[in-house]
Amino acid sequence: MRAHLVQPDTAWEDPEENFRYIDRLLGPTKIEPGDLVLLPEMFAVGFSLNIDTTTPAAPRTLEYILALADDLGAIVLAGRPVRDCHCALATNNLTVAAPAQRVLGDYKKIHPFSFGKEPEAFTPGDEIVLFDWPAPGSDDALRVCPSVCYDIRFPELYRKAMLRGAEVMAVAANWPDARQHQWRALVIARAIENQAFVLAANRTGADPHLNYVGGTIAVSPRGEVLGELGDEIGVLSVEIDPTAVRTWRAEFPAWRDARLIEA
Repeated sequence: MRAHLVQPDTAWEDPEENFRYIDRLLGPTKIEPGDLVLLPEMFAVGFSLNIDTTTPAAPRTLEYILALADDLGAIVLAGRPVRDCHCALATNNLTVAAPAQRVLGDYKKIHPFSFGKEPEAFTPGDEIVLFDWPAPGSDDALRVCPSVCYDIRFPELYRKAMLRGAEVMAVAANWPDARQHQWRALVIARAIENQAFVLAANRTGADPHLNYVGGTIAVSPRGEVLGELGDEIGVLSVEIDPTAVRTWRAEFPAWRDARLIEA
């Protein structure tokens, strides 16, 4: 099983340009049927709070994601802002698309970034989403928990997901350069404490408000870095061994001692 984490320089509020850009980035990447592809948070528009401008593209973005999954024969996780017609605010979603025009899940970001005024445009989700990533040629599958950017600061989300069977945590982000060292530390910590793979895709470049320096990273259940990008545009491809998470959890079963204490 292979995961491909895409690190673009996102064009501001320009979905069609970003669709073409992702296609160009993925073109040289060797993607096999059954692989997993992870795109950043709101990959088609950037981290924009202008939901009147960005949310009308949500259906077209879903169409693109589903077509990409079909073309690649892969599971595609991609962030998009979504607003129901009767709602004043949008949700910041990470949509999971599979071949044959299937949506395996549509996670709504549970922790909007208050410091960045995200709650002024986005309402929080309230559900952990899990889906199965099948191993090609096998009855085996890894259970995956999608999440978005600021969520990585809240370990209780990932602990609850782990206790429900999550073996892979996927994080789609627009994480700015000002706190880049925290990004890397938090991603590795989530892997170690949950004895799970963490796949975290960030963007690079700049938007009208912030700079980004990438740092897309994949971490093993033992906390080992499987691969990492700097600030360059690119795709990080890594091998994911389903037995690694189960072997480590059996050898060192710290996860069994987890206790969720109410505040």
